[in-house]
This record gives sequence, structure tokens and C-alpha cells, in this order.
Amino acid sequence: MSSGTLSSTLVWLRDDLRLDDNPALSEAASLGQPLTVVYVLDESSPGVRPLGGATKWWLHHSLADLSAGLEATGSRLLLRRGPAAEVIRDLARETGAGTVLWNRRYGGPERQVDAGVKAWAAEQGLTAASFQANLMFEPWTVRTGAGGPYKVFTPFWRACLDAPEPRLPLDAPERLPAPAVDAEGKLPAGEPLDSWGLLPRRPDWSAGLASTWQPGEAGAHQRLEDFLDGPAEDYGTGRDIPGVEGTSRLSAHLRFGEISPFRIWHALREHFGHAAPADVGIFRSELGWREFCWQLLYENPQLAARNYRPEFDHFAWQTPSDAELAAWQQGRTGYPLVDAGMRQLWQTGWMHNRVRMAAASFLVKNLLADWRLGEAWFWDTLVDADAASNPANWQWVAGSGADASPYFRIFNPVTQSKKFDAGARYLREYLPELSGLDDKAIHEPWKAEGAAAGYPGPIVGLPESRARALETYQRLKDG
Repeated sequence: MSSGTLSSTLVWLRDDLRLDDNPALSEAASLGQPLTVVYVLDESSPGVRPLGGATKWWLHHSLADLSAGLEATGSRLLLRRGPAAEVIRDLARETGAGTVLWNRRYGGPERQVDAGVKAWAAEQGLTAASFQANLMFEPWTVRTGAGGPYKVFTPFWRACLDAPEPRLPLDAPERLPAPAVDAEGKLPAGEPLDSWGLLPRRPDWSAGLASTWQPGEAGAHQRLEDFLDGPAEDYGTGRDIPGVEGTSRLSAHLRFGEISPFRIWHALREHFGHAAPADVGIFRSELGWREFCWQLLYENPQLAARNYRPEFDHFAWQTPSDAELAAWQQGRTGYPLVDAGMRQLWQTGWMHNRVRMAAASFLVKNLLADWRLGEAWFWDTLVDADAASNPANWQWVAGSGADASPYFRIFNPVTQSKKFDAGARYLREYLPELSGLDDKAIHEPWKAEGAAAGYPGPIVGLPESRARALETYQRLKDG
């Protein structure tokens, strides 16, 4: 059936690469019209941030998985690249779309693109509708008594918990309408996924990512199931121990929308009931922190480029030497917890959150480097790097962000590893050159004799660098 005889529907997917609990896709299914499902790789619209290497790798595999899932429902995934507004306009014309649907996103440049498409659709007499899919509490709905956004997490999350329960997730459609065709009865042309060059060329550094992750919807739901049956009940303590599987590892799946926060929220409810352990509440608050970060980005679109607290515009960051920055990036600082974390990041595209805080604190406080250097490195190397959490968390550690960790809170990597990796299980996994040291000596290998051959000495002293950081902060306070 050609688009000339029956108006069609266009669903534009972005960070919602799933069939389950996908409101835009569910609405399209209910309309019953010929359907075009498109993903646009847009790295050219003004202000849209290009993806990092690790997220490109994930995106490739996620799109392949989604394509197979759509084909199983009788649909197909169309891939196109370019400025999204232009691509969507062209595709709507090609397929005679009378309705354009998408799930909302919250970054500033992205909202401008979406608003432009809605305005164009109205001018053309088309229906354009957006849906709440990827945040349980949309930024403009959570407000202080004075009507402004929250700047501190605890009252923000309390307000969310006082709001109505997040909606129930929608089941994935078993069948979707047949793909729309153009006036000549042909399917619109797309681009082959392999032509996008999302996977690394030479050298191929993705082997560790491939052995660690299963991108896609099935992988996301398996992660959730494993978490509910395992670490969830002891999350409050397990999440701080990097040497065990104590976290959900759902962050990358959430970043690409392979699973919705609504699905996770209600899965917790179904699994534990209303008398859930306190640890489950702690995990829910981590979902809340994600929502808080997105509210921060919604209100501050330049969160990755500008200090949230403008007084930090005058902070005397020091430019690290090339050798210092490379040592941090490559896990050769001489401090085992930092180095193990940075090597875990390079090998797997992910780092345990407790270690992220220690590694970030070392860069911005012990090396006194601008937080934007670290944010950019994590943006390129994390599979879960998203536009809100990545800069918000870096600014939290740096002291320049909302609800920020006080600047004088400087994570001591030795103290942290002794406390949270006492048996050095995590350190030994990523620092094989230290495997000969006992559980005590491994945390401070520079004090050992001969058993840490090949491992670098500390690139900076902890007491001296801490004093320098505190002195620099005091100068900022004194104006």
C-alpha cells in the first residue's frame, strides 16, 4: 500500500533504543498506519555533542539489536545520518507521513531541534507528538515552593517521592504496522550500519568491551534480572566494594534507553513489594540522582563546558604536564586504586563508581587539573557517558557543581583502597604487576622492596598535593 493512499506514521528514535515501554512506538502501533521507524545519527546540528569512542561502539551493537527486534514485529529500522531536522522533514515528505512521534529528550541543543521539527510539522498540517519515556520525573514538574529548580539532591528526591508513583511501563508491541513506502511503492533508502564507522578500526581496542557487555534490550533485561536476584538486596554496602559484583551495571543500558527507568522502578516493586529492604531504597535514590543530573542539564545546557557555580570561573586550575595527564589516563599514577580504575575503564568502558570518585578527585585535586579534562576523557571512554550525569558528577567532585562535594573533601586513594578493597581483589585484577605483594603492601607499593617491579612510583605526593589544593581553594574563597 503506498503512502499516497493512506497517511503513514513516522517514529523517530534517539536515546530510546527499545521496544518495551516505548510510548512513541506504542502510539504508532495503536494508529495502525504504515510505519517508518528511523534512527538519525546527528552530529552536525548546532550544539549537539559528538559521541565518544566507547559510546559509538555501544551504539553500533545496540542499533543492530534493535533492528533485529523490529524485524521480528514486522517492521524495520531505517538509518540515516545528518542534521536531524532536515532528515526528518525529508523522510516525512518521502513517506507521506501525517504523524511524527518521538520520546522527549532534555539537552538544550536537542530540545531546539525537536521544537523546530514540531513547528515545521504544524506549518505543514502534520501531527507531531512527543512522550515521556526516559525520565520518571520531567524537569519542569519538580519544583521548589518558590517555583524554581532544586539545587540540592535530597529535597529534590523527597519531592519526587512525594509525587504520584511513576506510571506503569508499557508492554512491547508484538506486531507493528507494515513499513511505509514512497509514492512509487518503494521502501525509503537507508544507510548500512557498517558505513557509519562506529566500530574502532586499527587498533581495535574493543575486545574487553565485547567480553564485558551485551548491548541491546535483551542484555539490559538480563542485567536487571541478575541484579534483582543478586546484589540488589545488599546494594547499600555492596555498591562500595569494587572487587565484587555489587552494582546493577545498568547505566549504559539506561544511557541508550535499552531499558526504561519505569521498567526498573516497577520491577523493584514487583520483586520486593512495598516492604523492600533499605538497600533497595538506596538503589532507587541512585535512579533519583540520574533524574537530578538531567534536571541540572535541562536548566544549564552548558553543564559540560561551564562551572555550575560561577565563582569557580576564577579557580586557579593548573595545566598538568603531558606526562602527568598520560599517567592518569593510562593508569600509571603510582596509586593502585586510581590506576586499577583507569585500566578497568580502558579495558571495559566502565569503572566502579567508588573508584570513579577517587580517580576524579586525584585529577582535579591532587593534580589540580580542570575538571573538564577529566570529563572529556570519560566522555570518550565510558560506555555509559551521557550528557547529564558525566559533567554533573565531574562538577560534583570538583566542587563547582550543584550539591557539590565540598572542595576540601579530597579522596585519599590509599585510604579508599584499604577501606573498600582490603583484600586487594580489585587491585590484583587490573594491576597484575602487583600480584606478588601481600594484602597490606599492595596499597602502598612504593614502600615495598623489589616486589613491585615495573610499577611506577607516585607521580605526586599526597600530603603536598592536598595542601596545594586546599591553599588554592582558600585563595578562591578569600577572593
